[in-house]
Parts: sequence; C-alpha cells; structure tokens
Amino acid sequence: MIHKRVLWLELFFDLIFVAAIAKATHVLLHLENGIIPGEYLFKFVLIFIPIWWSWVGQTLYTNRFGEDRLSHRLFMILQMFFMVVLTASLSPDFDNYYIPFLIGYIGVRMVTALQYIYTLRSLKGPSRAVAKHLGFGFLIGIFISLLSVFFDSWLRYFILYLGIMIDLFIPILNRKHLEKVPVNTPHLLERFGLLTIILFGESIVSLVAIFETEAFLWSEVILIFLAFLVIIAMWWQYFDNLEKKIDKEAVTSGQVIIYGHLFILMSLSLFAAVIQMSYLYEVEPVFLLVLTFSTAFVYFSATTAVFHKYRRPEHRLQVWHLLLFLAILISFLIFNLLVSVSILVLLTELLIFFIVYTVFTTK
Repeated sequence: MIHKRVLWLELFFDLIFVAAIAKATHVLLHLENGIIPGEYLFKFVLIFIPIWWSWVGQTLYTNRFGEDRLSHRLFMILQMFFMVVLTASLSPDFDNYYIPFLIGYIGVRMVTALQYIYTLRSLKGPSRAVAKHLGFGFLIGIFISLLSVFFDSWLRYFILYLGIMIDLFIPILNRKHLEKVPVNTPHLLERFGLLTIILFGESIVSLVAIFETEAFLWSEVILIFLAFLVIIAMWWQYFDNLEKKIDKEAVTSGQVIIYGHLFILMSLSLFAAVIQMSYLYEVEPVFLLVLTFSTAFVYFSATTAVFHKYRRPEHRLQVWHLLLFLAILISFLIFNLLVSVSILVLLTELLIFFIVYTVFTTK
C-alpha cells in the first residue's frame, strides 16, 4: 500500500484542536463537594464528541480523496475558520453559547459534506458511490442538528445530538461501500497518532500546572515525576504498538481505528484532569480512586481493541494476557478501597500496571 503523505495543512489544522481539547478537559475541573457532578461528566462527553467527529470528518475525506491542490486547501481553510468558531464557543454554559457553537459545528460538517459532493465530478465506480453516500448522507445529520435552533430547553439539545448521532452512524451504515474503497491505513494511523500526541500534551500541561503553585514542595516533584513516568509508559505502549506491531498494509474501512480512538482520546483527557485534581483540588478519595481506575480501564480496553484488530497474527494477545491486566487493575482498586492510600501510592500502582501492559504488548 502506498503511504500517503500527511499534508502540512493537516498539521496546521490539528493546531486548532489543541485549544478545543484543552477547553473540553477544563470542563472536568468543576468539582463540587470533592467530586465532578454527573452533569459536568455528561457535558464533557457532549463537548468532546463534536470535537473528535469534526476532526475525523476532514481526516477521512483527506485520507481517501484529498490532494494538495487549491480547491482542497480552500475547503480546509474554510473548515478551520468554523472550527475556530466552534472552539471559542465551547463552554459548560451551553445556553449562552449555543448559536455560535451551532454555527461552528454545522459549518465544519457542511464543508466536509460539500467536499465529498464536489469530488463526485472526478470519481467513478466504487469511489463515486462512497463520496455520494457520505456526502449526501452527512447532509441528513447536519439538517437535523440545524433544526435544533427552532427548539428550546432540553429538546434543543436532543435534536442537536440526534443529528450528530445520525452523522456518526452514516459511515457504519455504508460500511459495505467503504470496504470497496479502503482507507490508506498508514496515513490514517499516522493521523490518529498525531491527534493522540496532542492528548498526551494535555497531561504535560497538567504537570506544569502543578509546578506553578506558589509553594515549592518536594512532594510536588515526586508526584510530577511519577505522573510523568505513567505518561511515558502509556506513550511507549501506544506508539511502539503503532510502529512495530500493526499491519499497516491491512485493507480495511478503518472503523475500528476511528471509533476506538474516541475512547482512547477521552481517557487521555480524563487522565490529564486526574493529574490536576489529585494535587490542586480537594477530591473525595473514593471518587478519585474510581475515576482513576475507570480511566485506566477505558484506555486499556480501547487500545487493546484497536491494536488487536490490526496486529499481525503472531503479535496478538491471548485471553490470559487480558485476564492478567484486569486482575492487576482490580486488585489495586480493591486494595485501595480497603486501605486508604496517598496519591503517590496511587500513581505508583498506575505506573506498575502500565509498565506490565507495555512490556507484554510490545515485546
């Protein structure tokens, strides 16, 4: 398979998502009585999904049909403008920023749909069918989301996210057509690797936030060092698998990569928030334990699912591997629920888990 080169404009496009993801992560830092209210966890998901899907839409179009020509650049630049509007409007206070949010999201998705429709004139056969089904299919979800402007209160958001969910399912419903025009797997993996790097960067920002506190304490240094080692172990596991264990010649629609990464990226955003909360906020201990281990479980499950699908047969994990990873997580969680431990011990446990996970999945 020819390795499609990542365009410089794609990298420029990614920069906007640095700010968008930072705003989404910040939603998790609204604690009340030592916990994140369910309302804010729900809002985090509602904010994160449109960000991720906006990035995915453009990336997949570029992966299959994008070329570094004037028309493609103009479409992407217009999409970047709408993404700036979307990012600026991201806030837990949905009502006051709803219209600019809607303009930004609808603008981003509309440009993607129009790109597919514009490309129809130069395509034939299965490629034309894919562009047609995706271009006009996405218009259905866009139109439904746009109708939300005519409603108030909870019904407005129901209509908005109904359109987004329909948008998400359009590629799944057209999977048979997409399999006839497979993704460029090396390009897609590289693009998701670059987005994942941005999410790892959020954890580094959290470490810096701890260092910026007024009083210097050695406990800060130890905490930051342990958290940094956890980030390195996660990075090592992800990118060693991406580079050494994946069959990049796989002919696929790429949907496991696409949808699996939603959970990888969300868990990394959650981990960045956990780092800040553990030191800078008064967090209820049991809540912190459950959130931390739930985050580790989601990351482990999502990376396992994504990489297992594309691993070469000789590198695939066995059932006993998965049972071992689960046993380590569950044992640490039960121990911590029975015995009160410090954040330093908690981070040490996470480090042990991710070292084991990295060793068994990269050797």
